[in-house]
Amino acid sequence: MSINSRTCFVLIILMSFLVGCATDGKQAGGSPQIDRISAEDLERIMPQPQAVLSLDEIVSLSKQGLGHEQIIQKIKESDSSYALTPSQSVDLSHRGVDKKVLDYIHFSRELALRNKLAEEINKREQDKRAELAKLKQQMINRQRFEDPFCRYQRFGFSPYGFGAYGSRFGPRFGMGAGYFSPWGCW
Repeated sequence: MSINSRTCFVLIILMSFLVGCATDGKQAGGSPQIDRISAEDLERIMPQPQAVLSLDEIVSLSKQGLGHEQIIQKIKESDSSYALTPSQSVDLSHRGVDKKVLDYIHFSRELALRNKLAEEINKREQDKRAELAKLKQQMINRQRFEDPFCRYQRFGFSPYGFGAYGSRFGPRFGMGAGYFSPWGCW
């Protein structure tokens, strides 16, 4: 029983595909950490309802015959926000509050929640960017110190002759201006 080289080559290719399919797909460095918002942080972040204009006053304004635009304007002027439950919304509707007023109350609450969460996410992303920039600068500084091609001053004596290592003047000691210093060093 003889296996020719073509069959052996096909078997090797198939085995490499099988090995590739058998991996779990995770990165070698491990899974990335996700910075989750804890329940305490979420409670701190969420805007608290401030009912300057009470719900009973809204009902009385509706019974007085004010239109929904005027009631919404009074809510905006008083800078009131409400956290209504569905049963409270139904109760207010039965007591004569217009549906457009209730829609505005729910919409403004949702908008406030989204804005607060977006602010928190943006703040966390800015902190992460600042941390990455700091780590990048530390890495560049470490490279300048540890890399033998980056230790020497740009002007003055250089072990590379006139220019950096690999320039047409060659790697020899001499007086050099360092115009051709390695990329990323300075």
